[in-house]
Amino acid sequence: MKRYILLAEEGERSLISEVEQSLGCSLQDWQVLITGVGAINVIRTLAPLDRDAELLNIGYAGSANFEIGSLIEVTEVRLNHPNVTYPEPALPLTPYTIHHTPLPQAICYSNCDFVLQSDYRDCVFDMELAFIASLGFKRLSSIKHVSDNLSLHAYHELTNGVE
Repeated sequence: MKRYILLAEEGERSLISEVEQSLGCSLQDWQVLITGVGAINVIRTLAPLDRDAELLNIGYAGSANFEIGSLIEVTEVRLNHPNVTYPEPALPLTPYTIHHTPLPQAICYSNCDFVLQSDYRDCVFDMELAFIASLGFKRLSSIKHVSDNLSLHAYHELTNGVE
């Protein structure tokens, strides 16, 4: 079975060693794929993959209240559309840290744009995970590094050039 680490951008590659150190695991035998930011890039990159592949999404995420720099294991993902309500499933993820050091757990809300404010607490925001999950992979896990508290400026300072 193929195992892939999914990063949105090359600049997130340093997060792999952060996850390895925090969890006391090795990800050396996983192939790294850079998906690009957003739905279209994710779909184009991942569509050819076997749905039996094991995926671990590692990346930056914003949060209204989690401490910047913390790692969060995502338990499920949903789209964030704060202005409308319609029936849409939450997509559960496969636990990754069950065999390693446990991390705080949270829901991830994926967006098509950077989230600058939200009333949602105890969650993270990204721009890829819901689109990855909607492709139907059987084993998808995600660990997010909180990069900012809903501040585009703080995100750019931390990522030091990540577009």
